[in-house]
Amino acid sequence: MNKVGLIVPTLNAGELWEAWLQAFAAQTLKPDYLLLIDSSSTDHTVAQAIAAGFDVQVISRSDFNHGGTRQFGVNRLADADILVFLTQDALLAGPDTIEKLVAAFVDDSVGAAYGRQLPHRNAGAIGAHARLFNYPPQSQLRSLQDKAQFGIKTVFISNSFAAYRRSALMGVGGFPLNTIMNEDTFVVGKMLLSGWKVAYCGDAAVFHSHDYGFSDEFKRYFDIGVFHAHTAWLQQTFGGASGEGWRFVLSELKYLLKNAPWLLPSACLRTGLKWLGYKMGGTMHARMPQSLNRCFSLHKAYWVGAISENIGIGRS
Repeated sequence: MNKVGLIVPTLNAGELWEAWLQAFAAQTLKPDYLLLIDSSSTDHTVAQAIAAGFDVQVISRSDFNHGGTRQFGVNRLADADILVFLTQDALLAGPDTIEKLVAAFVDDSVGAAYGRQLPHRNAGAIGAHARLFNYPPQSQLRSLQDKAQFGIKTVFISNSFAAYRRSALMGVGGFPLNTIMNEDTFVVGKMLLSGWKVAYCGDAAVFHSHDYGFSDEFKRYFDIGVFHAHTAWLQQTFGGASGEGWRFVLSELKYLLKNAPWLLPSACLRTGLKWLGYKMGGTMHARMPQSLNRCFSLHKAYWVGAISENIGIGRS
């Protein structure tokens, strides 16, 4: 029987945290290991997690790194065969959510699995559409052979609610320690190339959505551009992102026309900012000073020497 570990990175989880813990307590499948990696919260996050039975490791905020911190959790839960990652703002939607996600690994060919994301009940129309577009109700199993059909979407996953088979994850070297973001996409791409499959579990849902401001939209896509510039093999293998991007834009326009037409100007501006950020991050960051890259980036620690092979190992 597979041992299951749950890893949750946190920083000042806030008002949603109590509801998060209640939803977790109601789960039909209780992971064998519970690990919270906290970036020096100043609120009640750590105390409530300890009361809920979590092992807590505290790291400094400057030490947090998307890939390195997650790999620290993987290394710490050395006896877990299946590693589930859940973020503090992803609220489990049903009592059997974790059970349904972990069930994907009954198939021995599955190296990674991720669940459906539903918009939070107070989500705006733009944020809600992004979740509805990327997370349909139908489950899906993808392999390298499906790249002609799905293109770059073949490697799509989200670490807000995802799980990995330890043997598959470590077989491709674990999470990268020096990527600006999308460490999950990186790993899934490597897994697919190694013959593993990725499962999308449409029946395992969490509430998780963001209503980004204009500045954050630009910065987020700047970072995505940087990531793609440093992982050219992904697009060379699975195809570029432009086709999927235009499909998203058209879907968003149709959705807003029906549900919130007054947001169309905002959506158009956001599309322009995303395109500009992505292009600047992908083609210009190598020629720009680090101070400017840091200004344009959502993940600023990447540009100030905080990324190293030791980042994210944590301090108790």
